[in-house]
Amino acid sequence: MFSEVSDVNVTFNLSGSLSSPEQDWGDPPQERLSRGGHRVVSVFLGCIMVLGLLNNLLVLVLFCRFRTLRTPVNMLLLNISVSDMLVCLCGTTLSFASSLRGRWLYGRHGCLWYGFINSCFGIVSLISLAVLSYDRYSTLMVCNKRAPDYRRPLLAVGGSWLYSVGWTVPPLLGWSSYGPEGAGTSCSVTWTDRTSRSHSYIICLFIFCLGLPVLVMVYCYGRLLYAVKQVGHIRRSAARHREFHILFMVITTVVCYLLCWMPYGVVAMMATFGQPGLISPVASVIPSILAKSSTVINPIIYILMNKQFYRCFRILLGCGRYLVENGHSSMPSKTTVVQLHIRLCDSSPVVTEPPVPRALSDCPDPSDLCVRAWYCGSYQ
Repeated sequence: MFSEVSDVNVTFNLSGSLSSPEQDWGDPPQERLSRGGHRVVSVFLGCIMVLGLLNNLLVLVLFCRFRTLRTPVNMLLLNISVSDMLVCLCGTTLSFASSLRGRWLYGRHGCLWYGFINSCFGIVSLISLAVLSYDRYSTLMVCNKRAPDYRRPLLAVGGSWLYSVGWTVPPLLGWSSYGPEGAGTSCSVTWTDRTSRSHSYIICLFIFCLGLPVLVMVYCYGRLLYAVKQVGHIRRSAARHREFHILFMVITTVVCYLLCWMPYGVVAMMATFGQPGLISPVASVIPSILAKSSTVINPIIYILMNKQFYRCFRILLGCGRYLVENGHSSMPSKTTVVQLHIRLCDSSPVVTEPPVPRALSDCPDPSDLCVRAWYCGSYQ
């Protein structure tokens, strides 16, 4: 069902390089999916396109409807939803239509456009997820709590777009290139181009746009979870439920990130440095679909599982018990502030719970090593 051989002497990106620069971009690759295989792919892409659009559109509606959601940290969540929606609108729609016809429909310039925007929006999402993990980590470890500051998240949003453009423009200028991949119904970086320029670009792309975000997320969420466990030693009854909730979110976040993006990165590196033809069309299509599925998974993990967003979602559906007037919710703030101050060299048991300091200057001794846990809306 998934493979058949065509008479056209052309192969594509993940299953080989273009054999002729004059090749018609509408021709099928030498080894391609069968008609049934293309239909299966189109079904998956159609589901990803529809669910991704609906999930991210719901996020935008909630942001527009409820002012209580417009917090600094939620600007990063909004940026993730915008980039994922743009992938669905500008990228997945093209590959979906091409899969229905079994070939790329939009010519060379369309392929360059698809490869550029898909890579750009995808990297924006990846970098935003890494920045979000660092924001949660830094919020956890900072003792003072000030008025909401939108400058840092807005700078992070702008920086994620500049960073992404900085890595996706070079293939348009000659450092590697964009071309058809897999079964010939989508485009990406030309992984199988056997030149030093292409290899250097792919190595840098893998390190700075995939590997580095993974390391940042693992480090920040690991430290966050460790600090939450320290809080649980003192406030067992109050912190235990939140500890399991954060543990679930951390594991889900990292696992889904790796599940969506690491197979694509591994297959791309195998196609780049492995034997020609090592990666079959099926082996290249599956990781590509997993990467596109992140546009559906991200809103669920980061937003719809968030209690603050869920309460607003219920109000939007008329299921909430709170009144809403002019976009304001009358529901009380559920922001929980928990702080732990521990002298690490003191092994004596804790008998009483000290008052929670509200600023760094209120700490008994700011020079001591402290573990400070602040939950400011990200984990509501």
